Amino acid sequence: MGVAFVVGVALALAACSPSTPEPEPSTTTTPAVDLAKKARPAPLPARWPLTGVAGEVTPRPALSVKIENSAAARPQTGLEDADVVWEEMVEGGITRFNAVYHSAVPDVLGPVRSVRPMDAAISGPLGGVMAFSGGQPQFVQQIRDAGLQVLSNDEGVRGLYRVKFRRAPHNVYGSGPDLLAQADGAHSAPPAEQLRHAWDAASASAVKAGTPASRIVLAFPSAAPGWTWDGAADAGRGGGPGVWARDERGAAQVSADGVRIVATNVVVLRVQVVDTGARDPAGLPVPETVLTGNGQALVATGGKVLEGTWSKAGTRDPLALTAADGTPLTIAPGNTWIELVPVNGGVTVQ
Repeated sequence: MGVAFVVGVALALAACSPSTPEPEPSTTTTPAVDLAKKARPAPLPARWPLTGVAGEVTPRPALSVKIENSAAARPQTGLEDADVVWEEMVEGGITRFNAVYHSAVPDVLGPVRSVRPMDAAISGPLGGVMAFSGGQPQFVQQIRDAGLQVLSNDEGVRGLYRVKFRRAPHNVYGSGPDLLAQADGAHSAPPAEQLRHAWDAASASAVKAGTPASRIVLAFPSAAPGWTWDGAADAGRGGGPGVWARDERGAAQVSADGVRIVATNVVVLRVQVVDTGARDPAGLPVPETVLTGNGQALVATGGKVLEGTWSKAGTRDPLALTAADGTPLTIAPGNTWIELVPVNGGVTVQ
């Protein structure tokens, strides 16, 4: 009350004083401040949708390619350049890769092999084009039905060819730029983001809340890939420090150029595998990994692992990873390998 009173008296005296000049009207105006514009945050940098790495994104589609993984196919060419690699079980319990290229497109990749029934659900959410050496008609049709442009060596497309330094059927190779150049107007859009990427490795879910791990060993019926954490290695391509290095039955897996196959993130999905009723040329049953529904998941990033669940509503819907508390799981910027391990297979974390 005292302060208000003093101020009131001062104002009254000033109003009654004849010596106080009347204030001159202001001839200037204060510019209006656009508070909305002033408070607007800086735009976030562009990121490659399949790696989460910041950079100028080239407006091209995703290129999915079936890459062989039998002993006769190793070492593969261009596998180290893929943004995402899916490992799936095929006939006889061996595995094959669906490698997805977007931020980097190798001049040479292979050996290229045929499609399988789960490839439509793997690549359907990406749109774009899918290259392979051939496949049973019903499986090729599934690729088209998933909204992908088919580039099959059996149909004589450009960009796929046979080499002389390997025997058939391990001798089909491809040119990434030549394959992408054939994308038509309906398949030229860049893919949408699939998995959720944190802005840096330190913010990834496994790094923040996971358990330290040095090695992950997987067991398919006739394949035993493993991943070993190397915190001193550089993932490259914006992936930051530290990598998961891949091996096949304990033998380091390298590319044809001698580059070690590594991943910034390794995602393990426990999946159901069913018999399609089809047979391959050798009479072996063709299995299908069921990729709609849900199941257990393990996410490995930054030398740590975190358990969660996976879900996928339909063929063209992206894969979703969820933590135990129901929140989305995030991975670090960089390349990712997704391991589709049958529920009766093995996953050992050391």
